[in-house]
Amino acid sequence: MKTAAATFSPEEMSIKYVCGIDIGSQSCAGCILRLDKSVVVKPNSFANAREGWQLWEGKLGQLDAKPTQILIGMEATSRYGENLYQELEQRGYVLRLLHSGQTHQFHQQQRLRAKTDRLDAMTIARMLLSGEARAGYVPSERVTTYRELVRLHTQLADEAAAYQNEIQALVVVLFPEFTQVFADPCLPTALAVLKAFPSAQAVVEAGIEPLTQVLRAQKPVHYGRPTAQKLVAFAKQSVSSGRAVAGRSVSLRILCDQLEHTQANLARLEADVNANPSVSHSLIHIIGHLLIPPVCCRSRSMSDASDLCNPIASGSILRNWGM
Repeated sequence: MKTAAATFSPEEMSIKYVCGIDIGSQSCAGCILRLDKSVVVKPNSFANAREGWQLWEGKLGQLDAKPTQILIGMEATSRYGENLYQELEQRGYVLRLLHSGQTHQFHQQQRLRAKTDRLDAMTIARMLLSGEARAGYVPSERVTTYRELVRLHTQLADEAAAYQNEIQALVVVLFPEFTQVFADPCLPTALAVLKAFPSAQAVVEAGIEPLTQVLRAQKPVHYGRPTAQKLVAFAKQSVSSGRAVAGRSVSLRILCDQLEHTQANLARLEADVNANPSVSHSLIHIIGHLLIPPVCCRSRSMSDASDLCNPIASGSILRNWGM
C-alpha cells in the first residue's frame, strides 16, 4: 500500500496539502485534504471568475503552508479551467492537470456515490493521494496556438463540406440539368449563377441576356453567351417539378452565400498562418510534443503521427486525443 508521500515526485516531496478542483463553465467546486486524507476544507463551490478565484485562494492562504507545499489537481475540461490554471501556476502552486477519464475510472473503482461537482472535487483530491493520478500534458504557448488554428480550420472545412452537400441536394430538385453545364455546382461561377437564378424556372424567366451578364462578371474568358444559351435550353426541358420552388430557392441562395463566406474565412485563415513565420513553422517544432499524447491516450496508435503534417488530418487527431 502506497503512502501519500510515496505518490509524489521528488520536487513534490515537501507537499503538505492536496486540493481538488472540479471545473465548470460558470462555477467550480474545490476541497482541501491533508496527507492523511483528513478533510481540511469540505467541498464547496465558487464562481469560475476573478471573485471566485480570490475566495478560494483565500482558503488556500489560510493553510500553514507555502504555495509550493500545496498540490492542486484539476480536470482538463476544454478551455474552462485554463485561466484558473494559469492564475494558480503564477502564484507558485504545484499543479497536476488530470484527464476526466482518469477521475471517472477512479470514481468507479472506489464505488463512490453518484457524481456531482463537489464529489468530483473530492475524487480528484483523493486520487492525488492514491498514487493513481497521472499528470496530463500541458501544452506550451506555441502548441496551444497551433491547436486553436487547427480546430478553427477543421470547423470551417466541415461547415464548407456540409454547405456543399446541401447545395448539391437542392440543385437536384430545382435544376437537375445544371450539372451538365457546371459539373461542380459549388465552384465560384456556378454559385454566382445559382444565387441569381436558383431554379430552372428562374433561368427560363430571366432569359439569355441576364445570364450572360452574370457569367461575364465572373470569368468572361471562359463563360459568356454560349454558356447562357445552354443553361436556358436545359432549363426549358428540365424535369424539375417546381415543387416548393420558392422556399427551396431561398434556401439555395442562403447556402450559396454561406459557402462563399466560409470559403473566404478559410482562405483568410490560411493566408494569416502563412504570413506568420512563427506560426507556419510551428508544426515542425511541436511535432515532438504532439507525439506525446495526454496520459489517458498514450495507448493510441502512433501511426497518427504521419498525419500531423496535414492541417485537416491533424485537426482530427487533436479532437480524438481530446486536445
